[in-house]
Amino acid sequence: MAQPLPVEILLGIYLGVLTGMFPALVSWGLGFIFKYVTGVSIPALGVVVLALALAGINGGLLALNDPAVIQSGSRVIVALIVVMMLAMYAHSKGDAMGASVPKRLSLKKLRERTLSSDVVELVGSRGEVRIEVIGDVTDMEGYPPLSGETRAEIRNGDWRLPADLPISELETRFADRLRTELDLADISVNIDDHGRASVIAAPPLSGISKRVPAGKRAVSVDALVPTGLARGDEVTVLAGETELTGTVIAAKSWIKTDETVKTDGGTDASTPPPTTAAPTTIGGDGRITVAVDRSKASTLLGSTRAKVVVTARGTHREFELISLLRRAGKHLRTVSVKPTGELAGQALGSANVRESYDVAVLAVKRPDGWLVAPRGEADLRAGDELFVVGTRDALDAFEGVVA
Repeated sequence: MAQPLPVEILLGIYLGVLTGMFPALVSWGLGFIFKYVTGVSIPALGVVVLALALAGINGGLLALNDPAVIQSGSRVIVALIVVMMLAMYAHSKGDAMGASVPKRLSLKKLRERTLSSDVVELVGSRGEVRIEVIGDVTDMEGYPPLSGETRAEIRNGDWRLPADLPISELETRFADRLRTELDLADISVNIDDHGRASVIAAPPLSGISKRVPAGKRAVSVDALVPTGLARGDEVTVLAGETELTGTVIAAKSWIKTDETVKTDGGTDASTPPPTTAAPTTIGGDGRITVAVDRSKASTLLGSTRAKVVVTARGTHREFELISLLRRAGKHLRTVSVKPTGELAGQALGSANVRESYDVAVLAVKRPDGWLVAPRGEADLRAGDELFVVGTRDALDAFEGVVA
């Protein structure tokens, strides 16, 4: 019996969804696989024809069970329209996903994920993340166990890093900071996307001697220590008429406590002032150890007190360049030319790298030297390391061609 037109339309939509689910899944799979493998979109007309054929098979099977399902022409027309819409939508989504998924997945690319936005703290105009050390700080196999004080410093320290870095870079910077500030012999760090770190560390195996460069001598003097002085800073030490430039190996400031203060305002000279364990000095009277030239070290040994002037080390222009590239959506990557790559043996100009792949080659590293800002006649050899700049997608495509 014929149903009213609105009812027929609803039944047609129901029939189209029921018979179009499987064809839509097939359309998505074909769009994704064809785009991912060949890089070309499969014609939508072919996908629609295949989807209608599959829907017809499904509808025929339903009609064998209940002939009244397709007895109305309007119902069938609406169902066909629904099947075509589902197939075209699924095909477009599969095609888009096939274009966005990297051709080659690797552990390195998976580790280039960034932190969850929930743990980012805005400080001024930039974001920071506080690294939280979870679990026990594990002793590294083959080394002596860590002291309880060192474990507590690792777990309870206020470790803050830029939040816009990949997790792999955060792990490297956190490990370098722990190694430098706590003088650890070795360390391994693993950070998840919520800023939680697990740490495996080895204690220091030697004292100050391993931080003194070759040809230098470490000399300690009492001085008025500037605030914020840290290991590695360049300073000028003024002791009488002697003026020496050196690198800070260690520095500490004295802290006066209530036990050392007398009621008359004087201090108890018999009680030595305690020191701070902070990575940077808090300023005031203290002691500094600097690495100076061997021939000039003796001139400081007789000094009882010195003045310290911090020397400017300049701006790291290379870090500013990387920051500007990232803000512009560009990335810097090192790519090795393989013997089987398409560009091996070609000149840089004839390969049309910039026009064809939308990347720029900044430098070429070879066993016999560097080519900085190479010209078009520079040939690309197997084993060359190319330093290229471009968007992430362009670099992925270029790396696949070179390799």
